[in-house]
Amino acid sequence: MTESTENNQIAVKVEGISKKFGAAVVLENINFEVKEGETIVLLGASGSGKTTILRILAGLETPDSGRVILHGKDVTNLPARMRGVGVIFQSYALFPKMTVEQNIGYGLRLRGKPKTEIKEITNGLIELTGLEEHRKKHPSQLSGGQQQRVAIARALAYNPEVLLFDEPFGALDAQIRTRLRREIRALLKEIKVPSIFITHDQEEALELGDRIAVLNQGRLEQIGTPFDVYNKPATEYVATFLGAANLLLGIINGQNFEAEDIFLKIEDDINVRDGQSVKLVFRPEDVFLRKPENLTQNYQQLTDGFVEEVNFVGAFERVVVRLNISNRQPIIVTRPKTETTAFPLEIGQRVTIGLVRFRILPNYTLASERASRVV
Repeated sequence: MTESTENNQIAVKVEGISKKFGAAVVLENINFEVKEGETIVLLGASGSGKTTILRILAGLETPDSGRVILHGKDVTNLPARMRGVGVIFQSYALFPKMTVEQNIGYGLRLRGKPKTEIKEITNGLIELTGLEEHRKKHPSQLSGGQQQRVAIARALAYNPEVLLFDEPFGALDAQIRTRLRREIRALLKEIKVPSIFITHDQEEALELGDRIAVLNQGRLEQIGTPFDVYNKPATEYVATFLGAANLLLGIINGQNFEAEDIFLKIEDDINVRDGQSVKLVFRPEDVFLRKPENLTQNYQQLTDGFVEEVNFVGAFERVVVRLNISNRQPIIVTRPKTETTAFPLEIGQRVTIGLVRFRILPNYTLASERASRVV
């Protein structure tokens, strides 16, 4: 099998999964696929349904309808132990009185594998996860990141068909979490096991996932690459949940967005009718507060306004600007150091506001209109 064929092979298929707990609808018609060697992140707030999806994939819950297919086999009604799925929980669930190598080989011993095979597999996984100098240590002697690697190695010992990660970095502090997710990303690329993470952390999703599936109240709002989901949000929920976004209400007139004295030419094809109420969506980093003479990106003037707040936030400056329109709507702008040095701002200063990138979404006014419809 060629590499390209292998990479396109579907490892996990979720078809029409729905689930209720009593009268509460937890999942509604969830569909997605995971390719061989791919990492998908299920991103959503608490109560969005992501943990229930993970439990259904692991065989710990049964869906009311729909199917789970692993490598072409329908496993919807199979018990967890027969699915070949490895689960890494936030708590790691390591045995405190066992060493690293004993923890990793525990499942193999339960399955009655020969000692030579257990030793060979354990040694290989210890090397793979960079735990050579810790093999004789107990969990209490390890850092959170090291414990995480032991948990992954133990799951890999079963030669799983898919790995499931249940918010695996939630118990770690921010600095360790950032470093560890990069290490885990590199490890997953090396072992090429299809993986599914669940998280509510937007930065984590953007850094870990080959694709991100955004969940909202049991519905799948959008699935795509981190670039597409961030820069081309399909719904207002995706735009505002995955990073910061500014929203401005207006209407469509031909190929233009209009709101009072604001006129923006829309160059992308949009499936909305003339006169339809829409929302202009733009990220804080896609706003410029002056007309840059040498800017190579497409630039359209939005309107003018005045600076209300200027806050230093490390690598960026965060600015609140009030638009010169009737409701004096505020917007958030982030500026890199190069821009803040070349063009410093003061409170009360009047500025020209321009956009280099934006998105048009329909403004749904009826509860019956599904928020997950895509423009």
